[in-house]
Amino acid sequence: MRAFALTLICLATPSAAWTVDVDGGICVLENSQDAADLRMTFDPSGPLYSIALTTSDPWDSGPIFSMDFRGPRGQIISTTRHILDQDDRRVRVEDTGFGNVLDGLEFNSTATANLGLVSVTLDLTGAAPAIQAFRDCTVSPFA
Repeated sequence: MRAFALTLICLATPSAAWTVDVDGGICVLENSQDAADLRMTFDPSGPLYSIALTTSDPWDSGPIFSMDFRGPRGQIISTTRHILDQDDRRVRVEDTGFGNVLDGLEFNSTATANLGLVSVTLDLTGAAPAIQAFRDCTVSPFA
C-alpha cells in the first residue's frame, strides 16, 4: 500500500521485550509498545500463522492492510484478507506462510502498519533474536 494523503502516525518509543512462548500447542510471539500490541502465532496443526496489531484507538476501515518495513532489507507487503475486531482496535491477518512478515520484522528497524488513513509504526529494536526463536519454535504433538 502506498502513502496516504492523510495519515495518523503513532511513533513508538523504544520497545519493551519481545517474547516467545508456547501456549496450548501454539507458538506465540508478543511485543507491547505505546503504538500497538503485536501478537503473532503459529499453529503447526494447520499450519497457520496469524499476526494481530491492537491499538488503543480504532483502525480505519479500508480494503488493503499493508506493512512497510524500513531498514537493511526493507519491503512493503499487503493483503486484502485482514479482519478488524475488538471494536476496530485490532487488525488481524492469517495465512499458511509468513516468511515475508518474519523477514520484515527480523531484518529491519521499523514496521509501519497501514489501514485506511491510519498508520502505526513499531520499533523493531531487539526483535531479531525473538523472531529467530519464533522461527525455531517447535511444539510437542502432546502439548
